[in-house]
Amino acid sequence: MVPGDDDLNEEEGEDDAFDDDDGGVQTVVTVEVNGLSLYTHHGATAAEREVGQRLILDIRLEVGEADATVTDRVEDTVDYAKVCEMAAQVATLRSDRTLERLCTAIADRLLNDFDAQAVSVKAAKPEPPIALPVEDVSVEVWRELDE
Repeated sequence: MVPGDDDLNEEEGEDDAFDDDDGGVQTVVTVEVNGLSLYTHHGATAAEREVGQRLILDIRLEVGEADATVTDRVEDTVDYAKVCEMAAQVATLRSDRTLERLCTAIADRLLNDFDAQAVSVKAAKPEPPIALPVEDVSVEVWRELDE
């Protein structure tokens, strides 16, 4: 029989090793989604907004001290899939001229719907409509709750 994780922790006496009060140590949890690729209709020109283009989103949620660090329960942390679905919904249901406005709308929605203290949203255009060769262009917006 192969012992499970719980069996190993009990055998080694480590099941409570990380549950002790850390004596002033604060845990800060950051949840990130990188490279969410979406086809959207954002841009400064009417052609960009009409034809559309691919955007790559990187999202970072500062959630502070998440219960999941102690409980190990999925329901006590941020659901990555829901973050992606919500960001995709915001990005595909609107058509903004600036990435600043789009990133702000996504960040505000995530702050409102998740237990996060701060959210960063970066939107990159891997094929921007400019005449010079670039890897991508991007905008990043950081939104933080007032304390």
